[in-house]
Amino acid sequence: MKSSHKKAPAGVSLERALSKLGVASRTQAAVLIGAGRVRVNERVVRDGRYRVDMHRDRIFLDNVLLRPRTKVYLALHKPAGVTTTRSDEQGRATVYDCLGEWGREDAWLAPVGRLDRASQGLLLFTNDTQWAHRLLDPASHVPKTYHVQLDRHLDAAALEAMRQGLDLGAGERTRPAMVRVLRQGEKTQWLEITLEEGLNRQIRRMAEALGADVLQLVRISIGPLTLGELKRGEYRLLTPAEVMALGPRRGRTAS
Repeated sequence: MKSSHKKAPAGVSLERALSKLGVASRTQAAVLIGAGRVRVNERVVRDGRYRVDMHRDRIFLDNVLLRPRTKVYLALHKPAGVTTTRSDEQGRATVYDCLGEWGREDAWLAPVGRLDRASQGLLLFTNDTQWAHRLLDPASHVPKTYHVQLDRHLDAAALEAMRQGLDLGAGERTRPAMVRVLRQGEKTQWLEITLEEGLNRQIRRMAEALGADVLQLVRISIGPLTLGELKRGEYRLLTPAEVMALGPRRGRTAS
Protein backbone atom coordinates (compact mmCIF):
# COMPACT_ATOMS: atom_id res chain seq x y z
CA MET A 1 0.00 0.00 0.00
CA LYS A 2 1.44 3.34 -1.06
CA SER A 3 1.86 6.05 1.53
CA SER A 4 -0.20 9.21 0.99
CA HIS A 5 2.51 11.29 2.66
CA LYS A 6 4.00 13.79 0.21
CA LYS A 7 7.73 14.32 0.20
CA ALA A 8 8.98 17.85 0.63
CA PRO A 9 10.32 19.45 -2.57
CA ALA A 10 14.03 18.97 -3.14
CA GLY A 11 16.54 21.65 -2.24
CA VAL A 12 16.22 24.39 0.35
CA SER A 13 14.10 27.52 0.64
CA LEU A 14 15.51 30.66 -0.96
CA GLU A 15 15.61 32.32 2.48
CA ARG A 16 17.75 29.50 3.82
CA ALA A 17 19.96 29.53 0.73
CA LEU A 18 20.82 33.21 1.28
CA SER A 19 21.54 32.44 4.92
CA LYS A 20 23.81 29.51 4.04
CA LEU A 21 25.65 31.72 1.55
CA GLY A 22 26.44 34.10 4.39
CA VAL A 23 24.54 36.98 2.81
CA ALA A 24 21.99 37.61 5.55
CA SER A 25 19.98 36.02 8.31
CA ARG A 26 16.77 34.33 7.22
CA THR A 27 14.79 37.30 8.52
CA GLN A 28 16.95 39.75 6.56
CA ALA A 29 16.78 37.46 3.52
CA ALA A 30 12.97 37.59 3.55
CA VAL A 31 13.16 41.39 3.28
CA LEU A 32 15.63 41.26 0.38
CA ILE A 33 13.52 38.69 -1.45
CA GLY A 34 10.25 40.57 -0.86
CA ALA A 35 11.85 43.73 -2.29
CA GLY A 36 12.55 41.94 -5.58
CA ARG A 37 16.33 42.14 -5.19
CA VAL A 38 16.93 38.40 -5.57
CA ARG A 39 16.96 36.44 -8.82
CA VAL A 40 17.19 32.70 -9.31
CA ASN A 41 18.67 31.99 -12.75
CA GLU A 42 16.66 34.36 -14.99
CA ARG A 43 13.66 34.79 -12.71
CA VAL A 44 13.07 37.37 -9.96
CA VAL A 45 11.63 35.51 -6.98
CA ARG A 46 9.65 37.25 -4.25
CA ASP A 47 8.68 34.17 -2.24
CA GLY A 48 11.23 33.21 0.41
CA ARG A 49 9.82 29.66 0.49
CA TYR A 50 10.76 29.09 -3.17
CA ARG A 51 12.93 25.95 -3.37
CA VAL A 52 16.37 26.14 -4.92
CA ASP A 53 19.17 23.68 -5.61
CA MET A 54 22.31 25.36 -4.34
CA HIS A 55 24.51 23.13 -6.53
CA ARG A 56 22.67 23.89 -9.79
CA ASP A 57 20.73 27.13 -9.48
CA ARG A 58 22.46 30.49 -9.88
CA ILE A 59 21.32 32.99 -7.25
CA PHE A 60 21.80 36.73 -7.74
CA LEU A 61 21.42 39.66 -5.34
CA ASP A 62 21.13 43.02 -7.08
CA ASN A 63 22.34 41.27 -10.26
CA VAL A 64 25.54 40.06 -8.54
CA LEU A 65 26.07 36.30 -8.59
CA LEU A 66 26.34 34.97 -5.05
CA ARG A 67 29.07 32.51 -4.24
CA PRO A 68 29.84 30.76 -0.94
CA ARG A 69 31.56 33.27 1.32
CA THR A 70 34.60 32.72 3.46
CA LYS A 71 33.30 32.38 6.99
CA VAL A 72 34.32 35.23 9.27
CA TYR A 73 34.31 35.17 13.08
CA LEU A 74 35.17 38.30 15.08
CA ALA A 75 35.43 39.18 18.76
CA LEU A 76 34.83 42.83 19.71
CA HIS A 77 35.34 44.53 23.06
CA LYS A 78 32.16 46.56 22.84
CA PRO A 79 32.46 49.94 24.57
CA ALA A 80 29.63 51.30 26.70
CA GLY A 81 27.56 53.91 24.87
CA VAL A 82 27.34 52.22 21.46
CA THR A 83 24.30 50.33 20.24
CA THR A 84 24.25 46.74 18.96
CA THR A 85 22.49 47.71 15.72
CA ARG A 86 23.42 48.40 12.11
CA SER A 87 22.15 51.99 12.36
CA ASP A 88 20.68 54.19 15.07
CA GLU A 89 17.67 56.44 14.58
CA GLN A 90 19.25 59.09 16.80
CA GLY A 91 22.57 59.01 14.94
CA ARG A 92 24.47 57.49 17.87
CA ALA A 93 27.55 55.31 17.37
CA THR A 94 26.98 51.61 16.74
CA VAL A 95 29.13 48.52 17.11
CA TYR A 96 29.75 48.55 13.36
CA ASP A 97 31.69 51.80 13.75
CA CYS A 98 34.25 49.76 15.72
CA LEU A 99 34.79 47.06 13.07
CA GLY A 100 36.77 48.90 10.39
CA GLU A 101 36.48 47.18 7.00
CA TRP A 102 34.36 44.43 8.56
CA GLY A 103 31.76 47.02 9.52
CA ARG A 104 30.75 47.61 5.90
CA GLU A 105 27.22 46.46 5.07
CA ASP A 106 28.49 44.23 2.26
CA ALA A 107 30.53 42.21 4.79
CA TRP A 108 27.19 40.84 6.05
CA LEU A 109 28.44 40.33 9.60
CA ALA A 110 25.81 40.06 12.32
CA PRO A 111 26.22 40.11 16.10
CA VAL A 112 25.79 36.81 17.92
CA GLY A 113 23.41 37.95 20.63
CA ARG A 114 23.42 41.46 22.03
CA LEU A 115 24.72 43.78 24.72
CA ASP A 116 22.58 46.78 25.59
CA ARG A 117 23.90 50.28 24.97
CA ALA A 118 25.06 50.85 28.55
CA SER A 119 26.93 47.51 28.75
CA GLN A 120 30.38 46.63 27.47
CA GLY A 121 32.54 43.59 26.92
CA LEU A 122 32.82 40.57 24.66
CA LEU A 123 30.55 40.55 21.60
CA LEU A 124 30.90 38.11 18.70
CA PHE A 125 30.15 38.71 15.02
CA THR A 126 29.92 36.27 12.12
CA ASN A 127 28.41 35.64 8.70
CA ASP A 128 28.03 31.96 9.59
CA THR A 129 24.37 31.91 10.57
CA GLN A 130 24.31 28.20 11.42
CA TRP A 131 27.26 28.59 13.83
CA ALA A 132 25.57 31.62 15.42
CA HIS A 133 22.30 29.73 15.80
CA ARG A 134 24.02 26.82 17.55
CA LEU A 135 25.82 29.21 19.88
CA LEU A 136 22.58 31.02 20.80
CA ASP A 137 20.46 27.87 21.13
CA PRO A 138 19.48 27.52 24.83
CA ALA A 139 20.02 23.77 24.48
CA SER A 140 23.73 24.45 23.91
CA HIS A 141 24.11 25.77 27.49
CA VAL A 142 27.02 28.05 26.54
CA PRO A 143 27.94 29.95 29.73
CA LYS A 144 28.46 33.71 29.64
CA THR A 145 30.28 35.44 32.49
CA TYR A 146 29.86 39.06 33.54
CA HIS A 147 31.50 41.42 36.02
CA VAL A 148 28.78 43.62 37.48
CA GLN A 149 29.01 46.67 39.72
CA LEU A 150 25.93 47.31 41.89
CA ASP A 151 25.02 50.51 43.70
CA ARG A 152 24.67 48.67 47.02
CA HIS A 153 25.69 45.49 48.82
CA LEU A 154 23.52 42.41 48.38
CA ASP A 155 23.39 40.20 51.46
CA ALA A 156 23.92 36.45 51.56
CA ALA A 157 20.20 35.73 51.17
CA ALA A 158 19.95 37.87 48.01
CA LEU A 159 23.04 36.23 46.49
CA GLU A 160 21.59 32.79 47.23
CA ALA A 161 18.33 33.80 45.59
CA MET A 162 20.26 34.61 42.40
CA ARG A 163 21.97 31.23 42.60
CA GLN A 164 18.63 29.45 42.93
CA GLY A 165 16.75 31.44 40.27
CA LEU A 166 14.67 34.60 40.52
CA ASP A 167 11.07 35.38 39.60
CA LEU A 168 11.20 38.38 37.24
CA GLY A 169 7.44 38.67 36.88
CA ALA A 170 5.19 38.11 33.87
CA GLY A 171 5.84 34.37 34.16
CA GLU A 172 9.61 34.69 33.69
CA ARG A 173 11.94 32.92 36.08
CA THR A 174 15.70 32.76 35.68
CA ARG A 175 17.68 29.58 35.73
CA PRO A 176 20.17 29.12 38.57
CA ALA A 177 23.23 31.35 38.15
CA MET A 178 26.77 31.12 39.46
CA VAL A 179 27.42 34.19 41.62
CA ARG A 180 30.41 35.27 43.70
CA VAL A 181 31.49 38.54 45.26
CA LEU A 182 34.63 39.99 43.67
CA ARG A 183 35.11 43.05 45.90
CA GLN A 184 33.18 45.66 47.84
CA GLY A 185 33.57 49.36 48.36
CA GLU A 186 31.94 51.43 51.05
CA LYS A 187 28.65 51.50 49.12
CA THR A 188 29.14 49.50 45.91
CA GLN A 189 29.71 45.82 45.23
CA TRP A 190 31.27 43.94 42.31
CA LEU A 191 29.87 40.51 41.47
CA GLU A 192 30.89 37.85 38.98
CA ILE A 193 27.75 36.30 37.47
CA THR A 194 27.69 33.35 35.06
CA LEU A 195 24.50 32.60 33.12
CA GLU A 196 23.51 29.84 30.71
CA GLU A 197 20.59 31.79 29.25
CA GLY A 198 20.03 35.20 27.74
CA LEU A 199 16.75 36.78 28.77
CA ASN A 200 16.30 40.42 27.77
CA ARG A 201 18.29 42.70 30.14
CA GLN A 202 18.51 39.73 32.47
CA ILE A 203 21.19 40.84 34.91
CA ARG A 204 19.76 44.35 35.21
CA ARG A 205 16.31 42.88 35.90
CA MET A 206 17.75 40.42 38.43
CA ALA A 207 19.39 43.32 40.27
CA GLU A 208 16.17 45.37 40.18
CA ALA A 209 14.23 42.41 41.60
CA LEU A 210 16.59 42.54 44.60
CA GLY A 211 16.38 46.31 45.04
CA ALA A 212 19.71 47.19 43.40
CA ASP A 213 20.78 49.06 40.26
CA VAL A 214 23.60 48.12 37.92
CA LEU A 215 26.29 50.79 37.60
CA GLN A 216 28.59 48.87 35.24
CA LEU A 217 28.22 45.59 33.37
CA VAL A 218 31.09 43.93 31.49
CA ARG A 219 30.82 40.58 29.71
CA ILE A 220 34.22 38.96 30.17
CA SER A 221 33.71 35.56 28.54
CA ILE A 222 31.51 33.41 26.30
CA GLY A 223 32.19 29.72 26.84
CA PRO A 224 35.99 29.29 26.82
CA LEU A 225 36.57 32.57 24.97
CA THR A 226 37.63 35.56 27.09
CA LEU A 227 38.22 39.26 26.44
CA GLY A 228 41.94 38.70 26.99
CA GLU A 229 44.01 41.71 25.99
CA LEU A 230 41.33 43.33 23.82
CA LYS A 231 40.93 46.98 24.71
CA ARG A 232 37.59 48.77 24.53
CA GLY A 233 36.63 49.35 20.91
CA GLU A 234 39.16 46.83 19.56
CA TYR A 235 38.33 43.65 17.65
CA ARG A 236 40.17 40.60 16.37
CA LEU A 237 39.51 37.54 14.22
CA LEU A 238 38.94 34.30 16.10
CA THR A 239 41.34 31.46 15.45
CA PRO A 240 40.01 28.21 13.93
CA ALA A 241 40.60 26.53 17.30
CA GLU A 242 38.47 29.16 19.07
CA VAL A 243 35.69 28.77 16.50
CA MET A 244 35.69 25.02 17.03
CA ALA A 245 35.75 25.40 20.82
CA LEU A 246 32.61 27.54 20.70
CA GLY A 247 30.77 25.25 18.30
CA PRO A 248 31.29 23.03 15.24
CA ARG A 249 31.49 24.88 11.96
CA ARG A 250 31.91 24.16 8.28
CA GLY A 251 33.88 25.89 5.57
CA ARG A 252 36.99 28.06 5.53
CA THR A 253 37.63 30.84 7.99
CA ALA A 254 39.15 34.22 7.31
CA SER A 255 42.61 34.66 8.73
